[in-house]
Amino acid sequence: MGLEIIQDKCVGCRLCLKSCPYDALEMVNSIAVVKDNCILCGACVDSCKFEAIILRKHEDLSVSEDAFEDVWVFAEQKKGVIQSVTYELLGEGKKLAQKRRQNLAAVLLGDKIKKEAKKLIERGADKVYVVESPALKDYQAQIYSNVLTKLVRDYKPEIVLTGATSIGRSLIPRVAVELKTGLTADCTGLDIDEEKGMLLQTRPAFGGNIMATIICPHRRPQMATVRHKVMKEAEVDTKYKGQIIEINPKDFSLNSDTRLIDMVEELEETVNLTEADIIVSGGRGVGSGDNFKIIEELAKSMGAAVGASRAAVDSGFKPYSHQVGQTGKTVCPKVYFACGISGQIQHLVGMQSSDIIVAINKDPDAPIFKVATYGIVGDLFKVIPALIKRFQKK
Repeated sequence: MGLEIIQDKCVGCRLCLKSCPYDALEMVNSIAVVKDNCILCGACVDSCKFEAIILRKHEDLSVSEDAFEDVWVFAEQKKGVIQSVTYELLGEGKKLAQKRRQNLAAVLLGDKIKKEAKKLIERGADKVYVVESPALKDYQAQIYSNVLTKLVRDYKPEIVLTGATSIGRSLIPRVAVELKTGLTADCTGLDIDEEKGMLLQTRPAFGGNIMATIICPHRRPQMATVRHKVMKEAEVDTKYKGQIIEINPKDFSLNSDTRLIDMVEELEETVNLTEADIIVSGGRGVGSGDNFKIIEELAKSMGAAVGASRAAVDSGFKPYSHQVGQTGKTVCPKVYFACGISGQIQHLVGMQSSDIIVAINKDPDAPIFKVATYGIVGDLFKVIPALIKRFQKK
C-alpha cells in the first residue's frame, strides 16, 4: 500500500496535517508531502475535503497476471542529451520485443526533453513515454525512481532495461525494491526463452570465471541493467514511425528528501573513456602516479582515452573514473593498449571485446598475452617512448 498526494488537487489547507496522529505529513511549497514515518493509517484521507489524498493498494505484480506486455528501455540523458547506452539498449530491446511479438518503448524523463523523443523513435522505439518537469532536469534518485515506479505500475511492461551506468545502478534497484521484483545487474547478454517466454539474463559470476544465466519466473516486470559497450547500437531509420506519449508531471511525487546543489564534472584533457575508439590503459607495472604521465602522453599522441586497471586505481595512480574491468567500466574500442597490466580475469571482462588488443609487458608469461592481438615483451618505459615518437611523426 502507499499514500499518494494528488498535487493539482491539494490546496494547502493543512487539514491533513492536523488529522495525522503521527506527524507524518508536512507542507512543501504549499503542497502536502508524505514523510517516511507514515504508517498508512488513512486518517488524512478522511480529513481531506478535496480528495487530494489516496491510500492506494499496490497491484500484485506476480507473473500470474496476464496484463504485462512490451519491452521498456530507460532513456538515460545528461544535460538534455540522450546517452549512447540508450541506443545500445534499444538495439537489443528490439530483438527481445520481436521475439515476444510486443512493442519496444522508451521512457524519457527530463526538462524540455520532448524534442529528443524523435531520436528514440528513429532508433526503433514504437512508443516513447515522456515526462517533463524542471524537477526532472537533472537526475535525482528519489524523484526519478518515484516516476519510473508509478509508470511501471500504471502501464505494466513485461521487461525493463537500463544501462549499468552510475545513474542506472542508482535508479533501478530502488524501483525493483518498490515493485518487489527481481533485478539482474551488469548483464552482458539477453535473450528470450522461446518455450516459456522468460527473459534470459546473462552476466559474469565468480570473478568472471563463469557466465550465469538468471531468470525471474514469479514476478514482473523482469528487470536488468546492461553493461555499456557490449551491445551494438540500434541503427538510425528516419522513416520509422512511433508514438510519443506525454504524461502530466502532476501525476507523480516530485519531491525529494535531498537537494541537488551543483553538478561537478571531472575535467579531462583526453576523450571520454566509454566512447573512445582508442584507449591506453596502465596497470601496476607503471609503478607510480608520476610514471602514469607516460601513459597519458601516449594517449595524447593518438587522441586516445586513458584507462587504468584496478591495481593501478587501488594504488592511487589514477582515480576510479578511469578504471576498466569488472568493478569499473566496460569498454569496446577499436584499439586497446594494455601497458604494464598482467591481465587478470577481472580486467579482461571489461576490455576483451576490443577489436584489437596491444599488450606491453616485460613478463612473457603474463595472462594478457593470451587475449592480445599483438604482444610486445619489453620494458614499457623503453617501448612507449618509441611508440610516442613514431605516432607524433604520423
